[in-house]
Order: sequence, then C-alpha cells, then structure tokens
Amino acid sequence: MSIATKTRVAILVSGRGSNMVSLIEAAGAPDFPAEIALVLANRPEAGGLARAAAAGIPARAIDHTAYPDRATFDAALDAELRAAGIELVCLAGFMRILSTGFVEAWAGRMLNIHPSLLPLFKGTHTHARALEAGVRLHGCTVHYVVPELDAGPIVAQAAVPVLAGDDPDSLAARVIVQEHRLYPAALALVAGGRARLEGGRVVFEAGTAPADGALLSL
Repeated sequence: MSIATKTRVAILVSGRGSNMVSLIEAAGAPDFPAEIALVLANRPEAGGLARAAAAGIPARAIDHTAYPDRATFDAALDAELRAAGIELVCLAGFMRILSTGFVEAWAGRMLNIHPSLLPLFKGTHTHARALEAGVRLHGCTVHYVVPELDAGPIVAQAAVPVLAGDDPDSLAARVIVQEHRLYPAALALVAGGRARLEGGRVVFEAGTAPADGALLSL
C-alpha cells in the first residue's frame, strides 16, 4: 500500500503522548493503512509535541488558554485539521471536552482510547474505581467519539486480570501495555475499512478475526 493511498490521521494530545508513540510506530510499517500526518496539542509544553517532531511528523500547539471559549478553540482545531487534509482523528490523552458541534462535524471520523472496559467506569480515575468495585477484569476500550463522554460505539477492547494486591498504579501499568497494542490494531481496522459505523454500531468486514475486532487476549 503506497503512502498516497493511506488514510491521513491526526493525533490530539495534551501530555507526553505514550499512545501517540505506539500509533506512530505502528504506522511506520509499510502495510499499515494509515499515516500519521499531524499531531496537535492544546498545551504548548506537551511532551508529545517534541516526540512527534523527532519522528518527523508536523506537530504544533493550539493553546486553549488563548481562546475565549470552547467553541472558538474547537474552530481553530477544526481549521488546522482541514488544512492538513486530515481524514481521521485519534484522541490520545487529549484532556479537553470537545464541543458538540466539533464532535458532530467529525462524526464517524474520530476515535478515542479509554482506560476501562466501557461502558464501565466512564470518566476519570478508572483504575481506582475498578479496584473499589471489586471487578476481576479491567482493561481499555477504543471507541468512536460522540457528544456524550465515553459513550461512543466500541471498536475494540483489551482485558487484563485484576490481581490480589493491585493498587491503581500497578493496575494502570498493566492496562497501558494493552492500550499500546489495542489502539494501533483498532486504527488499522478503521483506516483499512474493516470496521465502520453503521446505524450507530460498529460493523466488521466479513472475515475479520474476532480477536482483531472484539477482545484482544489477556
């Protein structure tokens, strides 16, 4: 697959961008169906910007504090994405709630990774909440972004066991290993046309292996 035929992807970050790095590394493979064409951050000091630039990817900050409200910030974000010819957006630790208008403008073209097995534990502090709830399995989810937080149709999930003696940090460390596997796999499914939104649900191309499209192994 040539570069010209690959889906142009932008990654939005707010911090160091560990999931961003996993996507960039995966996209370096000749047969990966997406190219990372742009990295944007809402914080100029975000470590992900330097990491993306070091990989030769255009990277810039759009400082949300320079805008009077969410709508004008989102408009600036949208303009950058469109100017770069972006076809698909991946949120990777992007700590801003996007406006309904922005989300609707990119409906079906924006993915997020969340550190829980959705629909469990939407929002923040997912690992501590999983431990408090006493679940035996925890994990991460890649989903399409919709206006309601962490509620979009699910593309893929990966599970890890919750072990005796776990604390939020040890559980988070186990989950992030799976995040770094899951997000590139899910992006490949979507960018390659093997997973798509249809009637508010994710539909997989015939022949897609269940392990690729539903639940990665422990």
